[in-house]
Amino acid sequence: MTFLSASQSIAPARSGPISHNTNPLLPQSREAGDVIHGKDVESSSVRRNEAPVTKAWAHFVAGGVAGMASATLTSPLDVLKTRLQSDFYQCQIAASRQARGIPPPYVLSVLRSGLLHFQETFQILFSIHRVEGWRALFKGLGPNLTGVVPARAINFYTYGNGKRVISEHFNNGRESAWVHLCAAAFAGIVTGTATNPIWLVKTRLQLDKSNAERTGTQAFRQYKNSFDCVKQTVQAEGMRGLYRGLSASYLGVSESTLQWVLYEQLKLALSARKERLESSGKLPTFWDQTVDWNGRIAAAGGAKFFAAVLTYPHEVVRTRLRQAPLQNGQLKYTGLVQCFTTIFKEEGMAALYGGLTPHLLRVVPSAAIMFGM
Repeated sequence: MTFLSASQSIAPARSGPISHNTNPLLPQSREAGDVIHGKDVESSSVRRNEAPVTKAWAHFVAGGVAGMASATLTSPLDVLKTRLQSDFYQCQIAASRQARGIPPPYVLSVLRSGLLHFQETFQILFSIHRVEGWRALFKGLGPNLTGVVPARAINFYTYGNGKRVISEHFNNGRESAWVHLCAAAFAGIVTGTATNPIWLVKTRLQLDKSNAERTGTQAFRQYKNSFDCVKQTVQAEGMRGLYRGLSASYLGVSESTLQWVLYEQLKLALSARKERLESSGKLPTFWDQTVDWNGRIAAAGGAKFFAAVLTYPHEVVRTRLRQAPLQNGQLKYTGLVQCFTTIFKEEGMAALYGGLTPHLLRVVPSAAIMFGM
């Protein structure tokens, strides 16, 4: 290798503009903040033109703030979703249909069943405000906010670093769909295990209305607050009680895994599209600019929508297991498979999709904020 002398290093270039960027910043991973090396840096004009990305902790902070904002704004839909998933409110809905002479959903046409679902969903939403007051729309928000920041931090940190480790040690430093799949599955398992007690407390606080004993029009709450819920759960069920529904959470890893893989593939497609446009030398059209600005948001929301619809029944099963209802003095749901079969036999397939509408209205915008920004 030939080194320039001091005089040569300060001599002006004979032709072409003088480059002031003698030490360009290398691109970094959005999730882990690590520098990306290899042929991808040299061959991709897209990555060279991107603005420098800050360290991983900044993304964690931004994700946590965005998560808290989205959790607060969508809390009424989260309460509504949880209640629609519970057996208590499903029994109320069935009794209301029977009183009005409406047949079960599986007897109705798809269109009429869908319209009935929308009608009942918003009836319950408005009745919560009328009967219990506006504060009931934010029931369980405390543990929800408490869980959002560590859940997002753990998930993004584990996924980003897992993806890097797997690609470096098992795929010659290259990313691919199976690398994303393994990293997302590992991140989902770690996140679910670490945060399950928080989501259990949130679920029980939201369903406290249905578990309370009623005297006339008065309702006595079983839990005073989050700490009291943890205390009573440990006293009655032991430490294992805080991990009820964990098996369904592990089943739900399929949702987060599918979401991550779809999102990564859509990101690669968007990057390839932008690179082809720049290499062609054509001026970008209005549609090209729209895709450039909104592509990541649409990819994040679309990936979440597709993954949530396909894997939604595990959400209902997880809620029922965390709710832990009693039947003849015994736990009604004793395990993952038994819970699935019991719901299907007693309430039909429609019950496994109870609360899907408010769930999608809540999680799709949240995913667009979290992953797209």
